[in-house]
Amino acid sequence: QVQLVESGGGLVQPGGSLTLSCTASGIALEYYSVGWFRQAPGKEREGVSCLRYQDGTSHYADFVQGRFTTSRDNAKNAVTLTLNNLKPEDTGVYYCAADPFCAYPSEYDYWGQGTQVTVSS
Repeated sequence: QVQLVESGGGLVQPGGSLTLSCTASGIALEYYSVGWFRQAPGKEREGVSCLRYQDGTSHYADFVQGRFTTSRDNAKNAVTLTLNNLKPEDTGVYYCAADPFCAYPSEYDYWGQGTQVTVSS
């Protein structure tokens, strides 16, 4: 009944940009914290960002270095992640997840299926 669906991934050149969307059904996403995670081949899943329900603030992993922005689009029951100045090491499958709190991956209630981001010249 509850579904999260990511979209917007694709192939982009180094230095380029993409905007990913996480669209929900079965829950109102505006009442949840929403995290973004990514997983590169052969590596563990790592946190990218989290948009907190409680205070509306956005938080980012150190490797983001000011390049990414997450925000809500409540009219579409969605959260976006805009990726700017992309690097080859940003390549991976990007997932969104929803929970009452920003948390570790094992603690999130709902997950999407992921969308592939490939950064290559």
